[in-house]
Amino acid sequence: MEMQGSRQLAINQQQTWDALNDPQVLKLCIPGCDKIEASGENQYSMAVSLKIGPLAAKFAGKIALSDINAPHSYTIAFEGQGGPAGFGKGNAKVQLHPNAEGVALEYTVQASVGGKIAQVGQRLIDGVAKSMAEDFFKRFDQEMQKRYPEAYAERPAAVAPAAQDPTAARVPTWVWVAAAAVGVVAYLVVR
Repeated sequence: MEMQGSRQLAINQQQTWDALNDPQVLKLCIPGCDKIEASGENQYSMAVSLKIGPLAAKFAGKIALSDINAPHSYTIAFEGQGGPAGFGKGNAKVQLHPNAEGVALEYTVQASVGGKIAQVGQRLIDGVAKSMAEDFFKRFDQEMQKRYPEAYAERPAAVAPAAQDPTAARVPTWVWVAAAAVGVVAYLVVR
């Protein structure tokens, strides 16, 4: 599975970078995330509960960051195991581009799944991934509004509706990377 997308955020590049690298923010924003914690330098472990079609499982995953060019970009490698439900693994490239409205977050995710998850069909997996990505970005945007209300108060009116445009996000950034890590997305999912 390959997915790519972008999301316009009202906050600045450094605020976005910091939030995408904060396990507490990610736990709040990743759908089904039970835990995410640092497990080493630029490495995280996570647990996510997912339902994909008739399958429901808890996935344990690992995320490693590389090619770090703070606060501009990084690459996320991820893998997740869901026991009999299957596995997911892949990588994502996340880039932040400052602009007049704040920052544009762009991501490209490549992921593969196996086991029972792969048997539910690519179309269903893609649909769940897109839904989770949109949910992640909605939660992320809401959390950033709580943390940086001044950035959103200053945001031009034309930018606000774009954040709600369903075509504006495809998959998790860091987060969706995280969701892909558990077999569905993306950092990015996963961020």
